[in-house]
Amino acid sequence: MKLSDLKNTRWTLDHPQLGTGPVPVDSYVSPEYFEHIRTLFANTWICTGKRVEEIPNAGDYFIENIEVTKASVIVVRGLDGVIRGFHNTCKHRGTQLLFDSYGSVKGRLTCIYHGWAYSLAGKNLLITEKEMFFDVERMEKDLLPVSVDVWAGFVFINQNPKPRERLKEHLGPQVLELYGDYPFETTTVHLSYKADLECSWPVLRDSQLDGYHLKYLHRRSAPGFMESAEAPNRHAYDFKLLGKHGSGSFYGNRARIGADLSKVAPVAALASKVGQTLASNTAARVDVSKWCKGVNPARAEDWFFDFLYLFPNFHIVFLGYQAYIGHKMMPGSRVDLSSWNAHYYAPPVKADDLEAAWAAEYMKYSLRDLWREDGNTTLGAQRSINSGAFTQMYLQDQEILIRHAEQVLAAEIEKTRNTEKA
Repeated sequence: MKLSDLKNTRWTLDHPQLGTGPVPVDSYVSPEYFEHIRTLFANTWICTGKRVEEIPNAGDYFIENIEVTKASVIVVRGLDGVIRGFHNTCKHRGTQLLFDSYGSVKGRLTCIYHGWAYSLAGKNLLITEKEMFFDVERMEKDLLPVSVDVWAGFVFINQNPKPRERLKEHLGPQVLELYGDYPFETTTVHLSYKADLECSWPVLRDSQLDGYHLKYLHRRSAPGFMESAEAPNRHAYDFKLLGKHGSGSFYGNRARIGADLSKVAPVAALASKVGQTLASNTAARVDVSKWCKGVNPARAEDWFFDFLYLFPNFHIVFLGYQAYIGHKMMPGSRVDLSSWNAHYYAPPVKADDLEAAWAAEYMKYSLRDLWREDGNTTLGAQRSINSGAFTQMYLQDQEILIRHAEQVLAAEIEKTRNTEKA
């Protein structure tokens, strides 16, 4: 498939419910609206960005601190192998039970303050000096649970112990069908970056919901990668609205990338050939007919990347058959604060493969520079919004997923409010 084959395609017009007018930025600045976002995040499935391989054994755990809901959650693998979640709170006096981001405990969770202990299934095992308490049988002694589920190896949590929908229902049949057989489990984390930003969560979210900016913002880190002489105003092969979620698939000028890099950036060109980098021709490494349905759906050779946005907080950027980025984007404690944790995943590098190890190191710095360019735009955008000088966005067709994300956010907030009223 070629970009020029799309001719006059307009994805937004295929979804008239989205409209084509300006999009207001209330959710980006309003403290009142932020309180609705806070409630939503306490009652929907959010991706932790962590994988089951990170807690492989009984007693292994990680802590998920959620600033927007002011919660700290323990996610732990039980003696029965089941992964469960609990508020990181002793039922005696509210003391935090665990403090390390990752760790392992031997069969129980014990409070450092007064020695109360709990099983890995959250049941109270020990109340020290029990005889001195009153009405012990009527006390709420077990840990407060949160809902935990797993998709494709990623751990999701919902702070509501009785969520209004299961994780599979939240993801929807299209996501499950299109991406369920991607080989996530064959990869490992190569690098991770984290940043706390002075911008609202919607501003941060939108930074990874379009490919439009890559042609311009990333001229230095990805020069000419998405420019097409045949269709200069296009850069996307496909967009899909997947219930609450969305996906996009993007063009990459492979002939130009290879030729230009070999002339002006020989080191980058070499790294792209011996390992996996942004400039690697991934569509040529593994027959695209073997890729999962959702990635590179056009089966194009001139392909750069795809992304999948999982509402509300997780973005997966597919760079190839076995290479992807996970962006976890969360609201902070105020409307104008957010956090961004990005991981790059690829197959493990063998200890004796020095070429691949060198290319992997090169990729670290390439992605660091790319993500810094993205992050720098968010701060200025938030200042403009806060000043009142900017009140609405004008979105082109290839920014359809930003328009869709705002509509989904409003609809999900309304559902949560109706559930609370009921």
